[in-house]
Amino acid sequence: MFFLPKDLDNYIVAHSEDEPQILQDLARETYQKVLQPIMLSGPYQGRVLSMISHLKTPQRVLEIGTFTGYSALCIAEGMPNNSELITIDINEELEELAAGYFARFRESGTNNININQKIGDAIEIIPQLEGTFDLIFIDADKPNYVNYFHQIMEKVHSGTLIISDNVLWHGKVVENVNSKDKSTPVLLEYNKLLKEDPRLQTVLLSVRDGLTLSRVL
Repeated sequence: MFFLPKDLDNYIVAHSEDEPQILQDLARETYQKVLQPIMLSGPYQGRVLSMISHLKTPQRVLEIGTFTGYSALCIAEGMPNNSELITIDINEELEELAAGYFARFRESGTNNININQKIGDAIEIIPQLEGTFDLIFIDADKPNYVNYFHQIMEKVHSGTLIISDNVLWHGKVVENVNSKDKSTPVLLEYNKLLKEDPRLQTVLLSVRDGLTLSRVL
């Protein structure tokens, strides 16, 4: 989804940090083997996530929505040694593909990070997780965004950064909502929650399909 002219979007990518080889390989394999490869964060958003992670240097990260592992690897780039990233996805068919690239990342010796894959319904898994997280990235099924919000707010501390993807939903958030559309109404409610919750400082960025940063006060 491009909200800017394609040539301008290409210029932005060309003048940002280059996509690492491991991510180029993962993107290529995803497009070759997986349905809906557009769900990848992509090179520009990936560099944004990497930059945020480097600035935050989170010790514990929770990702809701692994897909093939692209965004998890971007976030892992900025995590310190001996940190932990828990990533959840309901699609067990993609587990092996993501695991292979997580192993390759660890073998590169760049960071000693424990990437813990969990397969199943995030609504059931999140309450079972112990402790709090320094960074939470939400990029999963849109109808559950509000449910995820209420669950993760039990797993945060002051300073936790919550990153929410696809909050513009292909521009549908400013269009008339189709009666059969189950995602857009939830995203409208979710965006309102992030804006109005007094526990959060929130800014919505027009990165790709919309990326919201919310800092827990």
